[in-house]
Amino acid sequence: MSIFSDIADITGDLAYSVRSISNDLFSPSLRLGVTGLSRSGKTVFTTALVHHLTGGLNNMPAFRAAAEGRIRRARLTPQPDDGVPRFPYEQHVNALIDKRQWPSSTTQISELRLDIEYERKRGWRSGPGALTLDIVDYPGEWILDLALIDTSYYEWSRKAVQLSRRADNLPQAETWLEYVRGINPSILADELVAEEASQLFKDYLLALHQRPQAVATVPPGRFLMPGDLQGAPALTFAPLILTEGEPIQTGSLAQLMERRFEAYKRLVIRPFFREHFQRIDRQIVLVDVLSALDEGPAAIAELEEAIDQVLLAFRTGKNSLFSKIFSPRAERVLFAATKADHIHHIQHDRLEAFLRFLVARAVRRTEATGARVASLALASVRATRETTVRDGRDILKAVSGIPEAGELVGDELFDGESEAVVFPGELPSEPAEVIKGAIVPGSLRFPRFRPPQLNDTSMRFESLPHIRLDRALEFLIGDQLI
Repeated sequence: MSIFSDIADITGDLAYSVRSISNDLFSPSLRLGVTGLSRSGKTVFTTALVHHLTGGLNNMPAFRAAAEGRIRRARLTPQPDDGVPRFPYEQHVNALIDKRQWPSSTTQISELRLDIEYERKRGWRSGPGALTLDIVDYPGEWILDLALIDTSYYEWSRKAVQLSRRADNLPQAETWLEYVRGINPSILADELVAEEASQLFKDYLLALHQRPQAVATVPPGRFLMPGDLQGAPALTFAPLILTEGEPIQTGSLAQLMERRFEAYKRLVIRPFFREHFQRIDRQIVLVDVLSALDEGPAAIAELEEAIDQVLLAFRTGKNSLFSKIFSPRAERVLFAATKADHIHHIQHDRLEAFLRFLVARAVRRTEATGARVASLALASVRATRETTVRDGRDILKAVSGIPEAGELVGDELFDGESEAVVFPGELPSEPAEVIKGAIVPGSLRFPRFRPPQLNDTSMRFESLPHIRLDRALEFLIGDQLI
């Protein structure tokens, strides 16, 4: 990286920060980041949040500004960043309510802006107030790339090869590993070899990504979601098996890979960090804990590693005017275990306890910076109701809902129209028991349920049912509405 590139990065960072301060002085604003690894519920969370704020606040008792009737209006307005796709809220909410289909997953960064008009609490500041809320939705896999900024090509290659040889990754990595074992990094740069190695490496990452637990901690994350960079040289590279201490030769395949690795950092990672990530004021990290629990200790260990890598990328802490300008920080971070509607509420405490166990190391580090951290179990949209089922003499706490077409519950294959009563299984009372193998992989039942049927599909009078979405909103933005 040249000194001129570094100066450009610093200048860009300062310009963004100064504009942010200027905007805040005249119009209070908050930038909320929504992230999580695949299938953690990012799109559903953002859709439900906007749905409630723009008209569905009648079932949000823990969100004080709403419960006290102080939110006068919230409306969508044009977003400030013209180069970022708009979050397709209308499409997603129609899918949820009219079609009863879960919206498509997050594959790129997107934004929405909400202008919230509210009444301040009584006192010297009483009267009308306004808050601009910018919601930034982005794949968690992209955050893992931030660790590459200070990593050399050699270091990344060495770590990627080591990870591929782990017992749980080796089946997916064998084809790529066999190919790179036969490559001498010192051969002359060959575009066809580079393309083949890159494609096989991407196939390996995709195979990791498609495992049931869907936790893939090997960057680059953009390899799985290339967008408009599909086929670009900056996305056409791969790790090689390099000899420690041996310099990379001029004109070699290794040098070509190294150059493209550095181009990826310059063209993809740094702009994402500068233009989006470092400007986050509040952050929610959604975690699909239940799927990892069902997959067993290996999936749990990988999920813990991924969460830790995500949090290492955050700039957290309490902002001063100086830090707001020169080094903005996320002042609040919320960890949320999603899909809490898949288990009975009597097990929610255990789900939250296991989430706290998973993020304990990251939380200690984040709190040490002065940031506020919280964790909870939630369902952004509740797809089930609670019930009981008899098992011999035992009455089990269960959930009932309509599984999606093709879901298998026990020996029964569902058609997307019939209801099922499901006892998901018992979560251990002590989180450490899970690491010791207290849950047999595959023994829990978490079928994918369809979104709920609403009585009023006009979206004006009936709110989407949820679990603790109001608590999440109160922690993330409640202090700005008093």
